[in-house]
This record gives sequence, structure tokens and C-alpha cells, in this order.
Amino acid sequence: MIVIPAIDLLNGKAVRLRQGDYDQVTHYDRDPAEIATRWRALVSRLHVVDLEGARAGQTVQRELVARIVAAFGPGVQVGGGIRDLAAIEATLSLGVERVVLGTAAIKDPALVRTAASRWPGRVVVAVDAKDGWVATEGWEETSDRRVEDLVAELSALPLGGLLYTDIARDGTEVGPNVEATARLAASTASFWTPMMPSTSTSPRLLARWAWMKVTSGRTDGMAASSSPVNGSMIERMFGLTFASPAPR
Repeated sequence: MIVIPAIDLLNGKAVRLRQGDYDQVTHYDRDPAEIATRWRALVSRLHVVDLEGARAGQTVQRELVARIVAAFGPGVQVGGGIRDLAAIEATLSLGVERVVLGTAAIKDPALVRTAASRWPGRVVVAVDAKDGWVATEGWEETSDRRVEDLVAELSALPLGGLLYTDIARDGTEVGPNVEATARLAASTASFWTPMMPSTSTSPRLLARWAWMKVTSGRTDGMAASSSPVNGSMIERMFGLTFASPAPR
């Protein structure tokens, strides 16, 4: 199983949103690039989200993302505001291994198909769920597409993976929606599409996820954590403390 810590970026800081709410944000005082450097010795992949870009519909924190990639090295995947081929190419040019598309999967499915064909294995689609419906625009809007329908539509593409988030759990440290992720993974198993649950997590929940992989044979055992900074359970798994919440 691959654990992929995440660094969410807002106003140049590493942050954590609770349930995707920009009014419930915790800021951390350590430089995001320094956090990436610390993770480099422990994990092979890192997930980075430009939260400002996700809301604006275009990349906002390109320079900071470049610093993070330089600090971590190979294995970084980046999302947030990437909505056209030029943005994908520009992001990959930073040394990013995979780009993450979210809103584009709903509003421009042709882009996802084209990008997946042009860069096979380097495009990850974020499937973000609000009560079973796909959320877009930095999770501030909800589409009329069911999660299951979108996953079925995408599963035959040569993607680097599908990143599934149950927004109600995100930033709450209750762990991913394991059952829902397993169901989605089972629906894509014949296409060998990697399925990654994304949320804050714990050793117990990671063990449960690994157990489901062994017993079902249908999941790929990959997990992403949305809170790689101070106080998160995944940090404690590695015996590290990276930062303290910054004063607001």
C-alpha cells in the first residue's frame, strides 16, 4: 500500500480545510517546501493542491508548487485550477509526475480524454463527492452527475488513477469512506484503474484498507491523506511533527 501525504496550499501557506469549507481553515507556519523536504525521506509520492487555483479556475501558486517539486523530487502529483491542455503541459514542465483534474472531468470531459491519451498514466482524476454527487469548482458547486456514473465513464481511460474524496469526511480525521471507495474500485477492476481514497487517516483505518485489498482483491491499496502537517494522525505514524498552527 502506498501512503500519499498531501499539502494543500492557500495564500502561500500549508493549510487544512474542514469538509472543504474555506471558512474553516487551519493555517500552518512551516514553509510548504520544507514540509516536502521532510516527507522526501519517508514516502515516494506527494499530493499537492492549489486551493486558490481550484476556486479561480486557473493555476495561482505555480512558483510555490515549483519549489515544492524541487524540494521533494520525483513523485509529486498536483491539482487545483488545471483546466486546459496548456495548463497541464505547464504543470508537467515543472517536473510534476502527475496532474490531477477535477472540475474538468465534469465540464470538459473531452479534455480528460485527450490528456489521458497524450500523457498515459500521468493524469489523475479527482472524484469529489457530496452526498453521492460530484462536486466541482473547488468543492463550492455540486454537479448533476452521480459519482458512480462518472467513475464508470472514466474507468476505461489510460489514467494514472482516480482520487476519491468523501467531502463530508475531509479534514475531520475520521478516515476515508472505505466502503464507498471499495465499491468504486470494484466497478473499475476490469480496467486496472488505480483507486485512491483521500482524507485524513489513522493506522487503524490504513490497516482496514489493506485488509479490504487482501480479502476483496479489488482495490489497489493506495491511500492519500489530506492533512500532512501538525497534529495529523499520519504524522504520528511516522513519529514526526512538522509545524504548529499559525495564529490567525
